[in-house]
Amino acid sequence: MKLPNILLTGTPGVGKTTLGKELASRTGLTYINVGDLAQEGQLYDGFDEEYECPILDEDRVVDELENKMKEGGVIVDYHGCDFFPERWFHIVFVLQTDNSVLYTRLEKRGYSVKKLQDNVQCEIFQVLYEEAMASYSPEIVHRLPSNVPEELENNLDQIMKWIEQWTKDNN
Repeated sequence: MKLPNILLTGTPGVGKTTLGKELASRTGLTYINVGDLAQEGQLYDGFDEEYECPILDEDRVVDELENKMKEGGVIVDYHGCDFFPERWFHIVFVLQTDNSVLYTRLEKRGYSVKKLQDNVQCEIFQVLYEEAMASYSPEIVHRLPSNVPEELENNLDQIMKWIEQWTKDNN
C-alpha cells in the first residue's frame, strides 16, 4: 500500500517535533527528525560560531533519506525545507506560533539573545512559510497554528483525515 510523505516545517520552537511524534504514533508512519538524523550520522559541514550550532551538510542528509522517501509513509521534521527534493513530499505543513508564545518556548530552551531574536524575527516575517511556498507547489503547502494543546489536537485530526483520503485516492 502506498503511503504519503509529509513535511513538517517552521521556525524552531513551533511544535514540529511534538506534532510529528504524535502523528507517527497515531498513524504508524515513520517519523524522522532531521536534526537527530544529522547528529546520529554526523551529517555536518562545520560549526556556526555565531549561533553555536553545527552546520548541516544538506547533500549528505538528502543522500541519507533518499531510499526511505522512495518507500513512502515518512513524516520529516525540520526547520528548513528548500534543500529537500520537491518530488519527496505529497503535502507540506508549516507550523506557526504567536511571537510571545514562541519567545517563551525558545527562552526555556536556553537560546542566546541573538538566536532567540533572529528566530522570532524569522517567524514575524514568515520566512519558512515563504521558503515552503517557493520550494513546493503552493497547493500542497498549508499553514497550521501551533500555540495551545487544542490546536495540536485539531492539527492531528486534520492531518489524519488528509492521510486517510490520500491513501484511498492513491491505492
